[in-house]
Amino acid sequence: MAEADFVIVGSGSAGAAMAARLSEDGTHSVLVLEYGGTDMGPLIQMPAALSYPMNMAHYDWGYRSEPEPHLGGRQLVCPRGKVVGGSSSINGMVYVRGHARDFDHWADQGADGWGYADVLPYFQRMETSHGGQTGWRGTQGPLHVTRGRRANPLYHAFVEAGAQAGFELTEDYNGEKQEGFGPMEQTVWRGRRWSSANAYLKPALKRSNLNMIRCLARKVVIENGRAVGVEVERGGRIETVRARREVILAASSINSPKLLMLSGIGPGAHLAEHGIEVVADRPGVGANLQDHLELYVQQECLQPITLYSKLNLISKGLIGLEWLLFKSGDGTTNHFESAAFLRSKAGVEYPDIQYHFLPVAIRYDGKAPAKAHGFQAHVGPMRSPSRGRVKLTSSDPKALPSILFNYMSQEQDWADFRHCIRLTREIFSQSAFKPFKGREISPGDQAQTDDELNDVIRDEVESAYHPCGTARMGRADDPMAVVDPECRVIGVEGLRLADSSIFPRIPNGNLNGPSIMVGEKAADHILGRQPLAPANLPPWINPNWQTSDR
Repeated sequence: MAEADFVIVGSGSAGAAMAARLSEDGTHSVLVLEYGGTDMGPLIQMPAALSYPMNMAHYDWGYRSEPEPHLGGRQLVCPRGKVVGGSSSINGMVYVRGHARDFDHWADQGADGWGYADVLPYFQRMETSHGGQTGWRGTQGPLHVTRGRRANPLYHAFVEAGAQAGFELTEDYNGEKQEGFGPMEQTVWRGRRWSSANAYLKPALKRSNLNMIRCLARKVVIENGRAVGVEVERGGRIETVRARREVILAASSINSPKLLMLSGIGPGAHLAEHGIEVVADRPGVGANLQDHLELYVQQECLQPITLYSKLNLISKGLIGLEWLLFKSGDGTTNHFESAAFLRSKAGVEYPDIQYHFLPVAIRYDGKAPAKAHGFQAHVGPMRSPSRGRVKLTSSDPKALPSILFNYMSQEQDWADFRHCIRLTREIFSQSAFKPFKGREISPGDQAQTDDELNDVIRDEVESAYHPCGTARMGRADDPMAVVDPECRVIGVEGLRLADSSIFPRIPNGNLNGPSIMVGEKAADHILGRQPLAPANLPPWINPNWQTSDR
């Protein structure tokens, strides 16, 4: 029977970081439970192939939302990594810490010790920044953060157009100043996807005190109010993996709340519906689900300089061959190389809109490329007030959960998205794009009024794949909190949860960076160490924020 001091469920962004840190000094045995298979192979390791793994049942849990009531009943996909490295092995490799104020808001919501000053040292500990702002960035961490070459002139046109429209520029949105247009950062190193598996887990697995078991976690085993292990299925047999000290869930914002509920921790009435004995009645388990939505604003390009010419099979083959042989060329980037973080209006203190810019008109899933040279901006609001939930559909651990994001449920969501479309059109109409800009492919010139834009939003908006918040962190006396500020599951001894589930509110940008940070910081709490000393670096806030959006 397998046994260890610490048993971690999930080898993803947070799980891999915790496995590495908990096993680092050699005094504790650590066991990682992972259902997915190997992350080896070019479809995962080649950055430019990112649209493949997130659409393959081999690497993805295959979750979909329930029909979304405010999106005309559309079911949106919710990819989660079913592979070593979790979602960090299938994501878009975009690296964003989040804004300083995001974390200050966490602290205000009862996540004491998780303000920006508290988390900044963990962001610095985890990263080696190539080209970031000195003093604000890490230089010796396992996670390499790089920038694309920005060889295509369209990347520079996007940033220049932002300046022409009166917006700020920033050299490092992960440094002092998030607001503005500038280069986008990626978790790519020496031409390869630099997932948490490559950064943390694989080097750490060389230690004798860290092991990984391939199995399906069915539930946490709780005896007399204490987590003592995890019931797993492997090779067709059900067995218990024992934890001498603690069980730690890091299975994603979908699977972590599902596992809690299967273990008797969650909304009591909901668990009773499925015949599950209630161990801890926590109504916050599965609640507070959040995500980012985005829309693709696509333009035809008048010059044949986009990636459209590389979408044929021969070009893809040559790109793949160069990558396999030399780890160089167009295969070594996610092609998201310019970005912007903007404020939607006067009175908004810090950015609430994110842009990814791409020199091709294509969907995230790699399907339906526009039949022409084009470019696009992915744009969406960062702080939607809409909230959804994750529920069980059965007490069978293999049953898919019910996921309802409740997207666009507030009038503010619609106003924010209409503004995003009109703002993008303003940016694309600047003189920097004059040599390149043809007709608007999507939404198209026919969509101008509020009602016309609403129709486009309802039909076209897509998830940015940033689900979080389903087991939020807060004070132990907060009835809707699931974990306390040390990531201990409230109401059960010996059980922690540390992944994007615990975010009280979704931070600005992509979630891989903050998820790894949570794993880093949680490891210190688990080991009973004094947290890293706060870093009192004040972030840049636009002096005009009360009177202008730029």
